[in-house]
Amino acid sequence: MSFAEEIKWRDLWHTGSDGLEEYTDTNKITAYIGFDPTADSLHAGNFLPIMLLVRLQRAGHTPIAIVGGGTGLIGDPSGRTSERQLLTKEATDANLQGIKSQLDRFLDFSPGTSNAAKIVNNADWLVPVGMVDFMRDVGKHFSINYMLAKDSVDRRLGADEGGISYTEFSYMLLQAYDYLQLHRRFNCTLQMGASDQWGNITAGMDLIRKVTGKHVHGLVSPLVTNSAGVKFGKSVSGAVWLDRNRTSPYKFYQFFLNSPDSDVVKYLKYFTLLSRDEISALEARVAGAPEAREAQKKLAGECTRMVHGESALAAAIEASKALFGGDVTAMSAADIAEIFAEVPSTTVARDRLQTGVGALDLMIETGIAPSKGEARRLIENGGFYLNNRRVGDPKLQVGLSEAIDGKFLVLRKGAKAYTLVQVA
Repeated sequence: MSFAEEIKWRDLWHTGSDGLEEYTDTNKITAYIGFDPTADSLHAGNFLPIMLLVRLQRAGHTPIAIVGGGTGLIGDPSGRTSERQLLTKEATDANLQGIKSQLDRFLDFSPGTSNAAKIVNNADWLVPVGMVDFMRDVGKHFSINYMLAKDSVDRRLGADEGGISYTEFSYMLLQAYDYLQLHRRFNCTLQMGASDQWGNITAGMDLIRKVTGKHVHGLVSPLVTNSAGVKFGKSVSGAVWLDRNRTSPYKFYQFFLNSPDSDVVKYLKYFTLLSRDEISALEARVAGAPEAREAQKKLAGECTRMVHGESALAAAIEASKALFGGDVTAMSAADIAEIFAEVPSTTVARDRLQTGVGALDLMIETGIAPSKGEARRLIENGGFYLNNRRVGDPKLQVGLSEAIDGKFLVLRKGAKAYTLVQVA
């Protein structure tokens, strides 16, 4: 399967320049995608462009990841209704290092590889260029009317937040200049991105044609949203990052595991390397046995493995089992705090547990039961669990020895109603 064929069956071909499919089928090309260094980590929303570069390289072409050390100082207005917060050069440089290390997990940068990936920083050519030189050599090729017609600019001109600054208005010229520089330095002939980048990409194509007389290409993929139209990459607690220090492998796994049936097949196409046959089989399982959630488990597993590795995936799966009655006693306090971060919690003094607290009293204090009578009946009916182990004796005294890592007790009523007790 060619690169174009794969991108199309995965529904990633939103808009492509004229002749692009034939061009990629008959040439070994170099293509690039830009990444904004607005944080020291990429996030789940960057996963799709990363996978575009992965698929490009697997098809025998050469990928370039351009990290915008120069454009990051300006800010891209695309897809935004208000001005970005400008970063300092020091913050941008620090963010660059984190992003570079993450891209290294996905792409083959080995010097001996015929189509080895490259990472470049556009600050290398944007920072040294003089303002007068830039306006003369680049700005003269773009009319104000041309720039105003771009969606990213037009949308901001009609916004209530004060329009668009000259700084962000000039962004498309900087990105166009990036494409020209990559074309000159690496014979790059394809720029890819999300659909909101089409205006910037065509500006670069136009600049190269006007300066060099050569025809280059652009390709954009759909903006990733869920079935409710919400932009992909956000969880209830904020952005989902590729850096484990920002989003743990467990939470990363859970984010994909919680994909709705209406989106999971689309996400399998976008974010995994699974074949058409494998995805078709999972699609059939979604239709025939959605309660098994096989597609979600496969999606979460494939994505977590790629980002965090096999051992982190295994740990995430074990942690996930805890929510469904798995053993929690061997876990660390940090694991427990993370897994049960969103369940109701109560604090119990350490000295009380040293002398023992009655299970019935604990159930009332934590709101599991309204009275000792109700608590006793719950235990006698087999509906109360301590650390995911069924409690059978209403007279049980819960001591400090039951506290996981000396810090937590996990209480459960029925199948899923958890309460976390913190030992203070």
